Amino acid sequence: MNAPDLRPGALFNDEDSNRSDNATFDSVLDARLSRRRLLGGGAAVAAGAAVAGCATPATNTASGPVQQLGFTPVARSVADTVSVPAGYTAQVLYAGGDPLKAGMAAFKNDGTDNDWGNRAGDHHDGIEWFGLDAQGKPSDTFTSRGLLAMNHEATTDEKLSSFFIHANGGTATLPRPAGEIDKELMIHGLSVVEVRQEMGPGGRRWATRQDSPLNRRITTMSEAVFTGPAAGSAHLVTKFSPTGTKGRGTVNNCGTGRTPWGTFVSGEENWFGYFFRDAQDDARRNDPKITAAFNRYGRRAGAPSRHGWESGGSDDRFQRWNTGATGASARDDYRNEFHTFGYIVELDPYSPNTLLTKRTALGRFAHENVTFAKPVAGQPVVAYMGCDARGEYIYKFVSSEKWDPADANPRNRLAAGDKYLDSGTLYAARFNADGNGEWLELSPKNPAIAAYKGFDFKTAADICVFTRLAADAVGATKMDRPEWAGVNPKNGEVYITLTNNSERTAATVDAANPRAYTDLKAGKEQKGNVHGHIVRLAETAPAEAKFRWDIYLFASEADADKATVNLSNLSAENDLSSPDGLVFSPATGICWIQTDDGAYTDKTNCMLLAAMPGRVGDGAPVKIKAGDKEVTTYAGKPQTPATLRRFLVGPRGAEITGITETPDGRAIFVNIQHAGENTKMADVNDPSKYESRWPANAGYGAGQRPRSATIVITKNDGGVIGT
Repeated sequence: MNAPDLRPGALFNDEDSNRSDNATFDSVLDARLSRRRLLGGGAAVAAGAAVAGCATPATNTASGPVQQLGFTPVARSVADTVSVPAGYTAQVLYAGGDPLKAGMAAFKNDGTDNDWGNRAGDHHDGIEWFGLDAQGKPSDTFTSRGLLAMNHEATTDEKLSSFFIHANGGTATLPRPAGEIDKELMIHGLSVVEVRQEMGPGGRRWATRQDSPLNRRITTMSEAVFTGPAAGSAHLVTKFSPTGTKGRGTVNNCGTGRTPWGTFVSGEENWFGYFFRDAQDDARRNDPKITAAFNRYGRRAGAPSRHGWESGGSDDRFQRWNTGATGASARDDYRNEFHTFGYIVELDPYSPNTLLTKRTALGRFAHENVTFAKPVAGQPVVAYMGCDARGEYIYKFVSSEKWDPADANPRNRLAAGDKYLDSGTLYAARFNADGNGEWLELSPKNPAIAAYKGFDFKTAADICVFTRLAADAVGATKMDRPEWAGVNPKNGEVYITLTNNSERTAATVDAANPRAYTDLKAGKEQKGNVHGHIVRLAETAPAEAKFRWDIYLFASEADADKATVNLSNLSAENDLSSPDGLVFSPATGICWIQTDDGAYTDKTNCMLLAAMPGRVGDGAPVKIKAGDKEVTTYAGKPQTPATLRRFLVGPRGAEITGITETPDGRAIFVNIQHAGENTKMADVNDPSKYESRWPANAGYGAGQRPRSATIVITKNDGGVIGT
């Protein structure tokens, strides 16, 4: 989910292992789909108090799809603060290190804090709301009390060490000290925290409940169970689980989702960088196809791991990160531990004693998030996902079981997950040049997979564990880093952010990835699809194998060439780079777009924008020239400040990611990730050299080291956000 840069830790978040020879879809246009395409016709964040604004906010508080955006656009900014529109207040609510257990000491934020298994993790990412009524029971309508379930993706690191959580920056050489690794093992994963809106001296404000029995952490060490076709297969056999049915923990969790039966789902994204296998591992395995599979998932023999966790000693908690074939069999080592990550994981936030579940039927890749089509009685449950790496694919899962509306409030929520997520069909998307597309079935019965020479696909478990190779086999379309997916509640269309691709060239552009250009940042050239775009799909029914598509939004700087780059007519009120998070508001229908940008940060920090989504076909075909090549693409209706405008700008170095809201749309929760991430490890004890000191500079918490945090935004007149 991180924009590419050259810092050592960040390289593990810009994985690029797709060396398949899949053609661009211009050359694989299926004649069966050649039917004519029909084209239809700021205020600053504070720990509590509001900051006065000069604009008069809109007062529309009607529920349902909003007809127009009702706030003054926030200006671009490089200030070390969170800016929101006039008439709104943003409050820091829940930051990395905050205690989740009664009696725990407050976070000192000086690198000496421990017991991270009972504190908020680092790098807050995707987030979902789960309501509680006044008696603490699950509620889909209660708006002043609930649970926030979220991901803790990673940690700010340089030269192996997660330096902000260690007193003197930590150890940047191998072997790493066990005590430092133990901290880092605990700061990754998930958390659940109870939040309430309470009356205080300054009026109503939100607060976490430190002693809630529902507060919970899932870390890299928490026990998990596998379900679906890969569970119990030889691919998942390890020293920890000789039966291949259990695993430990979750890591590098990025985007999230909420299932139709009321559970939390999270995507394991760039897990590959946490593992190590030595330079001799390929020879020991003596299996070229398994070696090719490791390489396809970004884990080449001899390459260093992100944090060197495998170097902490002989204890099992460290050795599991060495995924080499070092023992007599898979039951004697962790050669398959690598295969136990890369899934959609499911958690019931309301049941703190249940185990984390890894749903293998949804495939194994660099999962961003998962989003569900609105379920229809008697029809399959359908989910959409993206694989966040350059040249990777968009996926869809269609359940075998048909939706029963009684399962919207089941007695056992994880049993409902078993029912709908453990058996079904996985597909990868191919985008054709005429604006149509098709979902390509990933199963051993597909002749393209049966004939594939790169791997022996014999079972559904093979597909679920080596999903990228299966998608290579069927000729799915290589996309520009597919990230978050969201379903428009108004018409069911699916939006997927394609954040950027530094390797897109004029020779490889195609209709769905049509831009390759040069952009300047502080006078230095950046090339490829520098700023990214958002594609959207329309299906007659979610379980169908065909779709229509167009490009909803071309991200761009406002002053870029409107013929080749700024194709969406963006202006100073709404220009952006690297769209990443994307969530539709159930209350208003607003499409919230978040950025994780490294290309435009000389002009503005990352941001959150509000958009009116439109529909596929509301624009027109556009011809784009890249070098000597010209492609025709299908652009959505050009944007204006009336349909797209900037709602928030974050502090320095931060990604804006993860957004959820109360059912009435009157409070939204937004995650601010890795503020100050470009600080140097050598400066860890010199606040004057920090890139950011947020949220301490907003009056939240002790110390000055930057922290990831959740903010809550409300409208000063009590109205619905964005209207």
